[in-house]
Amino acid sequence: MRGIRGAVTAKENSKEQIWSAARQLVTEILSRNGLRADDLGAIIFSSTEDLTAAFPSSAIRQLPALRLVPLFDTREPAVDNSLPLCIRVLILADIDKTQDKIQHVYLGGAKNLRPDLDHD
Repeated sequence: MRGIRGAVTAKENSKEQIWSAARQLVTEILSRNGLRADDLGAIIFSSTEDLTAAFPSSAIRQLPALRLVPLFDTREPAVDNSLPLCIRVLILADIDKTQDKIQHVYLGGAKNLRPDLDHD
């Protein structure tokens, strides 16, 4: 079991924007890492305190292929000068231990959180 990290920013605090950002982030991580639902152990979301309109995991629950994957949401602690409207994710997945290149995904304003990564 290995962990894949990612983050994305929503455009505003609305259910539609939170769900859209969460779906985009998770589907991009799955695509870049060649993962299917049965490879996943759990998807854990955290979001900044300014995102109150919806749970990010609710968006994933709407995707038929991922409906049986365990999901969890948590709130990030309030930290001075943290990135606003941010959703972070940790996906636990069964990945071949010989696979040395996991693709972590940071989208939108969240790209600034990981300048060390090569963002497409």
